[in-house]
Amino acid sequence: MKSKVVKIESEEPWDFFIAQATNKGCTIVVQFTACWCMASVAMNSFSEELALTYQDILFLTVDLDEIKIYIFVAYYH
Repeated sequence: MKSKVVKIESEEPWDFFIAQATNKGCTIVVQFTACWCMASVAMNSFSEELALTYQDILFLTVDLDEIKIYIFVAYYH
């Protein structure tokens, strides 16, 4: 089964999904994760369940380890 949680890997999809949901008046839930954080890893399956149950809500996930370079660069520009 395809995931209902959208994985965000850069600024472009973040901007796209946030704008799209905002324009539609859709609620947005963002889960920030890191592979070393067992609590955030444990929440992955729960987020999937919620996304299947509440299909009118946009669920996003952002892995901080994967985008930390981008965050650093964006913050200092």
